[in-house]
Amino acid sequence: MNIALSLARATLGQTSPNPSVGAVLVKDGRLVGTGVHLKAGTPHAEVHAIHSAGNDAKGAVMYVTLEPCSHYGKTAPCADLIIQTGIKKVFIATLDPNPLVSGKGIEKLIQAGIEVEVGLCEEKALQLNEKFFHFIQTNTPFVTIKAGISFDGKTATKTGDSKWITSPESRQDVHQLRHEHDGILVGINTILQDNPLLTTRRPQGGKNPIRIVLDSELKIPMSAQVIQDRSARTFIFTGKQINIERKKELEDQGITIFTQNNAQVSIKEVLTTLGELNIMSVLVEGGSEVHASFLSKNAFQQVVAYIAPKIIGGRNAIPFISGVGTELVENGMQLQFTAVDQLGSDIKITAKPLTKEEPVLCLPES
Repeated sequence: MNIALSLARATLGQTSPNPSVGAVLVKDGRLVGTGVHLKAGTPHAEVHAIHSAGNDAKGAVMYVTLEPCSHYGKTAPCADLIIQTGIKKVFIATLDPNPLVSGKGIEKLIQAGIEVEVGLCEEKALQLNEKFFHFIQTNTPFVTIKAGISFDGKTATKTGDSKWITSPESRQDVHQLRHEHDGILVGINTILQDNPLLTTRRPQGGKNPIRIVLDSELKIPMSAQVIQDRSARTFIFTGKQINIERKKELEDQGITIFTQNNAQVSIKEVLTTLGELNIMSVLVEGGSEVHASFLSKNAFQQVVAYIAPKIIGGRNAIPFISGVGTELVENGMQLQFTAVDQLGSDIKITAKPLTKEEPVLCLPES
């Protein structure tokens, strides 16, 4: 199962809006087939594993990271193929989270006389596809808030200078994050201050996320890189009080404009619209005000902070989070650290909103 999970992990960012899934076939103590889902609309991991195994698939044991599908979509049901192939047992890490599907694939396998066990490395499988699970269950994107900050919590000096707070290793890791998300979101002030390209630049290449700009008054200049560059699509969310001629000018450049019936852009409406467009995950790289907006609405699933061993200081330096803030420490938003890693000279901390659920341990990797 750990091999299957590793195969699936390598495809993070390229299967949306489908999950990343890996499958392994074992027979007589030998690994005889492996498979992974590579892209939405293409064969699933189970299909590749069965084809890889050939005649050895009959009588084999399958390990798969997600419940095999039992319905016709863009591809035929994997459960049917498993039955037809003559596989004798299937280990499944976790159920499909879609309530219309969950359990039906397992039921079909059991009815066909195939032995099924569920829950092997379940926690790892849930974490692997957390964006997909959240999207299926809420119809809104999984939101990651990201920031590169100094040791004293600043994202820029009092003049707005922010290049570069973090190490090259941290900045490269950010491009991996971009590759793994469907969209990247910033506010208009980030565009005006930094004029970013907002693309993925990994040494091995990668997928560019859709660029999403919150611009209530449609102040974005036509010279902005996110307007002129054609390597990724750009969405702009605006309020109702905008210049219609500017809107048409931007649309003529291929920019998609979403006009809300509010003076200021609503975060909740943005996420609802993105969900309707099958955008499964969004990386928020906004400034302190945008971060505060998402936090104040509890509209996020994790925070990733790259912390540099550098002190900027100054009461007018720009913090990671601004907004009104809480009056009492006890009312502050409680998070739980889920990962701590060192990247170059920096520390990368991943945190999620605190829940009362206890984590379920899975088998350790060898």
